[in-house]
Amino acid sequence: MTTKVPVKNIPPIEAEKLSHVQSATDDCTVVQLAWLSGYFWGKMHQEKNNYSNTKLKLTQPQSVTIISASQTGNARNLAEKLRIECLTEKLNVNHIHACDYKFKHISRERLLVLITCTQGNGEPPEEAIALYRFLISKNAPAMHSLAFSVFGLGDSSYELFSQAGKDFDKRLAELGGERLLDRVDADIEYSEQAQAWRAQLIQILKKRVLLASDQIDYEIKDNTNKINCITYTKHEPLKARLLVNQKITGRGSEKDVRHIEIDLMHSNLRYTPGDALGVWFENNTLLVQELLELLSFTGKELVSVKGENIPIAEALKKHFELTVNTPKIVENYAKLSKSEILLKQVNNKNTSLQKYAQNTPIVDMIRFSKSQISAEELISILRPCTPRLYSISSSQEENENEVHITVNVVRFRIDGRDRAGGASSYLADHLSIGDEVRIFIEKNDNFRLPENPQTPIIMIGAGTGIAPFRAFMQQRDCEESTGKNWLFFGNPRFTEDFLYQIEWQRYIKDGLLTRIDLSWSRDQSQKIYVQDKIRANGKEVWSWIKNGAHLYVCGAAHYMAKDVEKALIEIITKFGSMGAAEASDLLSDLRIQRRYQRDIY
Repeated sequence: MTTKVPVKNIPPIEAEKLSHVQSATDDCTVVQLAWLSGYFWGKMHQEKNNYSNTKLKLTQPQSVTIISASQTGNARNLAEKLRIECLTEKLNVNHIHACDYKFKHISRERLLVLITCTQGNGEPPEEAIALYRFLISKNAPAMHSLAFSVFGLGDSSYELFSQAGKDFDKRLAELGGERLLDRVDADIEYSEQAQAWRAQLIQILKKRVLLASDQIDYEIKDNTNKINCITYTKHEPLKARLLVNQKITGRGSEKDVRHIEIDLMHSNLRYTPGDALGVWFENNTLLVQELLELLSFTGKELVSVKGENIPIAEALKKHFELTVNTPKIVENYAKLSKSEILLKQVNNKNTSLQKYAQNTPIVDMIRFSKSQISAEELISILRPCTPRLYSISSSQEENENEVHITVNVVRFRIDGRDRAGGASSYLADHLSIGDEVRIFIEKNDNFRLPENPQTPIIMIGAGTGIAPFRAFMQQRDCEESTGKNWLFFGNPRFTEDFLYQIEWQRYIKDGLLTRIDLSWSRDQSQKIYVQDKIRANGKEVWSWIKNGAHLYVCGAAHYMAKDVEKALIEIITKFGSMGAAEASDLLSDLRIQRRYQRDIY
């Protein structure tokens, strides 16, 4: 007996047409779908009543798309503030993280706001690399119907300050887009500048956007990827206790690397492998005293900090950056001091002001060019102190009430005087066990283990870039993951610089770590780096990639990360039997699929 399928279960539209409709509306916003619903309703009644000469006039509320391209969360948080303020002004708005944005549909945008940071050597953040490469490619579409605004976040201590914002802004204009506002290049202290920009932008958007009709009854749902809310933030950090400060490099090592453990007991602070730990620090008392003496200050001179008058000694210790110099600071001090040495440095086009700032700490710049400036003048040229971010090297599944970081202590000498990094020396030298340290979690959803515990992973790290992979292994061990794990690690010397050696050997013995390939750049006459080991094992690496492996890279952006990417493209070209352009495209596809992720600095 054959049972007939009821007619009511058969869609009144051919499968092919239904597929076209689904494809066309797949990435529509709720507002756009609501408009389409009204459009089709009107079209149906227009035909039913045979109003062949009457056109249905419906108003589509324009939507503002905000794309956040974030590395540490600042761009994402700023975009979220803008979204909330837009909704308050009844603007239709959609905030999308760059890694989730369907960039090949960008030509459909009419109003676009891009908020981006810059990483490494002037590059876009990891989650925006695919979008950037698409825009600069010959496949990028014309955008003559687009109006856009770019807000760039950066750090002026770097040579290519806010370069990603500059590049995106330039390219969108080249493709035909119209600027709603001039691009903003914001330094590390950007809150006031961002607030003014948001207010100005919203006024412009209100004039450009058609507001949703009050007669259309629909709910604008928040489709934004939710930022994991935590109790403690950058501005309201957790006051935790230092538990462990252990040097993990040998006596003969040129590096001083510390394993730091911090107590989270009773804090409810949660983190995930791949996240970073933000650490607030105070400047070295001896450094502050040296600076005060150079300028003939007693330390008791009052200066205004955030509307409060405090002694300059306290201001320099707690509120201002003293260990990172910038070209802007050099220029401003040169004008105040009228130093011929510095003015020549600033005005000489053949010298690199950036290089001078990088190689000359603020205290030494002043020592080389002493001046009689006031306490307020000194404060006016300095940057506010900002926290440092360190990749977390522990899993909370294994260390429930602790968070671990791996810190390379920055040490060097200038003219016979010892100098050190602000946060790294604070953690290593100036805190005692049990002392208070202010911390917060900076989420990094672009550096995550695969959801499927059976998925193989390849981890590539150099120096302290091994930190997140220690967290990955702890997590996979606790979850009893069955996916294969392969580590590439490099450092100068085996006997002095094999970080967490005993732990890696245990993982190998237990079978959790499937393979480990080590490269020691100073143990032989010919330097060997992780990229050399990748090339040497190219066939096997390609086999893992073909079988679904996820690739992770952690280390310095300017050298290591670029060299590793070059090596990956070479082996994909060779063993995948494809051209370099195809190999690069394949790597971009892996990035989009979250199978190629980098945590670089």
